[in-house]
Amino acid sequence: MSKKSGFDLGAVSRRGFLKTSAGAALAGAAGSMALPRFASAQDGGLVALIHTQAAGDNGPIDSMIAALKKLSEEKGFPIRTIYAQDSATFPSIYQSLADAGAKVIAGTFNEVAEPIKALAPSYPDTKFIQIFGDPFDPPMPNVVTVSYDYYLGCYLSGLFGAKVSKSGKLGYIGGVSLPPLNADLNAMKAAAASVSPDITVTGAFAGSFQDPAKGQEIATQMYQDGVDYIQTDSAATDTGIIQAANEGEGRMVSAISPAQYALGPKTVAALVALDFGQSLYNEVSKAIGPDFKGGHLATGLGTGVIDFVLSPVWVEQGPSDLVAKAKEIWPEIEKARADIIAGTLKVPFNTEL
Repeated sequence: MSKKSGFDLGAVSRRGFLKTSAGAALAGAAGSMALPRFASAQDGGLVALIHTQAAGDNGPIDSMIAALKKLSEEKGFPIRTIYAQDSATFPSIYQSLADAGAKVIAGTFNEVAEPIKALAPSYPDTKFIQIFGDPFDPPMPNVVTVSYDYYLGCYLSGLFGAKVSKSGKLGYIGGVSLPPLNADLNAMKAAAASVSPDITVTGAFAGSFQDPAKGQEIATQMYQDGVDYIQTDSAATDTGIIQAANEGEGRMVSAISPAQYALGPKTVAALVALDFGQSLYNEVSKAIGPDFKGGHLATGLGTGVIDFVLSPVWVEQGPSDLVAKAKEIWPEIEKARADIIAGTLKVPFNTEL
């Protein structure tokens, strides 16, 4: 994902969101959005989410939209969510929102960094949040960038997969080869190697975070080659990976979101859970309150945002022998998790493939 997972207008209910593509949003007056100003119910004012991946992914984007809606209902501020497909429109979307009086503008993933850097100094009263981004150098007082140590969860996934796999062949499928995703794959490999040098991890990238067909194609080939456990890391592309798992016996997937349990109740064994919704909820809560501070936030295990969890649905419906094995080795996974948090188990952040 571009993450780790590419953006919809909304207000009170999910069905009530006025969904628009960037092109539609920018139609009219010289490529600018005619966004109305909103009276503030509280000091937070209008909060906007610009997401560069489509909604309906059963993952990061759906989670963030739901979390923003929940917070808006709790605190009484208006929201807009905008799906921005074309990077050429990002600057216009950001500026139009800032000109319309948005108090908080959150954007997703690495591709929104440059528009924020260019615009933030001119709008010091607007608070900007970049979900899944690198630190700004130098930092800006009205910008927060948030990164996720997802690779730590992938290490636990690799450890779990190595211990539960019958074939000793694990797989990893990411959306695009980016440094954080490369580190996720390498963390899986490091964990597997710590169990046995004979366990293999095959890595592949779909080239997109929104291509379920490609995900299914890659996963099907992996399963046919003897892989029986695949870690997904590809947002909406994950759907195809889970579909491939559903087509054979004894196939397991570790996904990213609880919404994916229903897609593979007998195959989605675990999650390297990255709760983008909770993360956005946390950062917007700070931005509309007194606790906002510009800078960078690195989010890891033990934060309530990232974790490795066993699927309760799979525990009930999965193959009995695999479920029994998973329960047997789970204390070892919990110990490794605790050691990582304590700093006694060091997982390298290796981005080289």
